[in-house]
Amino acid sequence: MQSILIKNAQIVNENKVFKGDVLLEGEFIKKIDETIVPADNMQVIDAAGKYLIPGMIDDQVHFREPGLTHKANIATESKAAIAGGITSFIEMPNTVPQATTQELLADKFDIASKTSYANYSFMFGGTNDNLEELLKTNPKDVAGIKLFLGSSTGNMLVDNEEVLEKIFSSTDMLISVHCEDEATIRKNTEEYQAKYGDDIPVKYHPLIRSEEACYLSSSKAIELAKKTGARLHIFHLSTEKETHLFRNDIPLEEKQITAEVCVHHLWFTDADYDKKGTLIKWNPAVKTQKDKDGLWKALLDDRIDIIATDHAPHTIEEKDNVYTKAPSGGPLVQHAVIAVLEKVKEGVLPIEKAVEKMSHNPAKIFKIEKRGFIKEGFYADLVLVDADKKWTVTKDNVLYKCGWSPFEGVEFSNQITHTFVNGNLMYNEGTFNEEIKGKRLLFNR
Repeated sequence: MQSILIKNAQIVNENKVFKGDVLLEGEFIKKIDETIVPADNMQVIDAAGKYLIPGMIDDQVHFREPGLTHKANIATESKAAIAGGITSFIEMPNTVPQATTQELLADKFDIASKTSYANYSFMFGGTNDNLEELLKTNPKDVAGIKLFLGSSTGNMLVDNEEVLEKIFSSTDMLISVHCEDEATIRKNTEEYQAKYGDDIPVKYHPLIRSEEACYLSSSKAIELAKKTGARLHIFHLSTEKETHLFRNDIPLEEKQITAEVCVHHLWFTDADYDKKGTLIKWNPAVKTQKDKDGLWKALLDDRIDIIATDHAPHTIEEKDNVYTKAPSGGPLVQHAVIAVLEKVKEGVLPIEKAVEKMSHNPAKIFKIEKRGFIKEGFYADLVLVDADKKWTVTKDNVLYKCGWSPFEGVEFSNQITHTFVNGNLMYNEGTFNEEIKGKRLLFNR
């Protein structure tokens, strides 16, 4: 059995930072102590001056396989994720075909078992007419149900209120939702198209996919969850106004309604559209400085529970289009942890809080088995970070299949040096272990 000893690390776990050694044996963390004496057969990694954090669990990615693999695939994006300190991901159902039957969902798990370098799970996609199929989903080995309550591809917009209430009433599984009000967005789009045609300046994106569109939809979803007792998780909050819908006066484990914020809504504002254009066109839209400040405040006071990426790559050719033809979404998994750690360095949040939101809380919210913490007996999904290593994001060091990043030109002062997945050193200062694959996530439900 392979043994790896990580020595002299600054270990960040459960609201503490302490110096110590961690022994990995096989897939698991065997021992954590102030000092562990290495045996002859151990690989020893000196982590002096580095943080050791649990790998990020990204609860929302779009890896584009099957059907959209000209943009990305599970192999390329999971590799980029590992280089970025993400050791587990939960992927969304809006691929081609969409994962809206148990058979199509099983196909995605099969692809991941052969090609994913990170640990993986997938969400089952709800529609207006697949409730019977949705209820067959196994809560022990599938992350949850995903519903689009605003624009989506194909038939994934769930806009039938009767169906929506039935879904909320019929399953105990965690229901994750994309909240934007479709009628509001359509009305706003028509108004701007009447003025500009298809070439609407992208700076109007947050006025088209407005605060009102987000708030209307998320408040309605919360009202329905309270009425039915459903376990609701709202993805990618983008407005200050929405943050007031959530509570922080009870422990996370007791919350029936939880919330996520994505890295791009914590980093960019509408002032960046002039420079970045459609490269930062996301749904929901990047909005104002007031919204960004409100999201940070809610993250720090625990109304927002998770930081995620909503990694959603498109080719640069697709992005380089007029507003109505340029798709929303961008690649983020390689740079998300580093971007958050940059905010740690700036004093915006403590590193313990960053780890809580990126690793501990996703594990708690989704009830993921033995992951998200640096604990004896847990899977060794770990990341070493050099907190004093400057580097700049360029096209040359971007690993996404789409070949670009909204962070190009940004200089970071933290760098991920090592990533361990299930006890295997999968990323070592730029070198990948491509022989070993990740594992399917399991859930304590």
